Amino acid sequence: MDKRPIGIMDSGLGGLSVTRVLRDQLPAESVIFVGDQGHFPYGTKTKEQVQRFALAIGEFLVAQQAKLMIIACNTATAAALPLLQQQLPIPVIGVIEPGAIAATKHGYQKIGVIGTESTIKNGAYERTLAKLAPDLTVISQPAQPLVSIVEHGQTGTKKAQQAVDRELAVYDHQQIQALILGCTHFPFLQQEISNKLGDNVRLIDPAFETISQTKDLLTSRGLLSDGRKPAIDLYSTGDVKDLVAGADKWLPDGYTRCQHLDLRED
Repeated sequence: MDKRPIGIMDSGLGGLSVTRVLRDQLPAESVIFVGDQGHFPYGTKTKEQVQRFALAIGEFLVAQQAKLMIIACNTATAAALPLLQQQLPIPVIGVIEPGAIAATKHGYQKIGVIGTESTIKNGAYERTLAKLAPDLTVISQPAQPLVSIVEHGQTGTKKAQQAVDRELAVYDHQQIQALILGCTHFPFLQQEISNKLGDNVRLIDPAFETISQTKDLLTSRGLLSDGRKPAIDLYSTGDVKDLVAGADKWLPDGYTRCQHLDLRED
């Protein structure tokens, strides 16, 4: 058994959607979460910038004795997963391949993918899905403004529904069976997205398959924790108050502490 924490990173608050699934599925595990709000949003940054930010966070997590790192950010996964897997001495898991795997389990023929400008432009989901299900039709749509809706605590509002309706209008005439929420911020808008697309479109949150893979990896390596009082430590490179507000809203079991982090970028 290994009581070292699992490290989770995101460009902002979106990674809390992965953190809450981890807390539900692996309740004995301690967590160190870093929201890089000081560099938010990643979706408009260059690949090199995102790589630099993600590597700095990875090195911080290693210094904090993390036993595994989850890149709970589709943009950072697309830009930096191979680099972090090469550079860091711990296992690193992203969210794109798990999301694609989850989408191919039900025999869909036509699905949508929404994500940040960078994730959609990168084409990472299309490439991964093409390998897993070559005959699958994929309709991708950037939805960058929805990230800010979540970061600013506007979920559940009329403004949020209007933004979702506008950003997902492409699916009015492109009927899909399922939609991959290709940004970890988007699960916090599931109600608004369901309102727009209807109950017949399945929403796929990559967090569940990501945590399933995390559990399998920890189990195979004998790294699962049996901790009875796991710690949930939250860090923000930006305004801690924003992270506290998000954690209070989306982490029902609470957290141990939340503080500012000044990242060293070499």
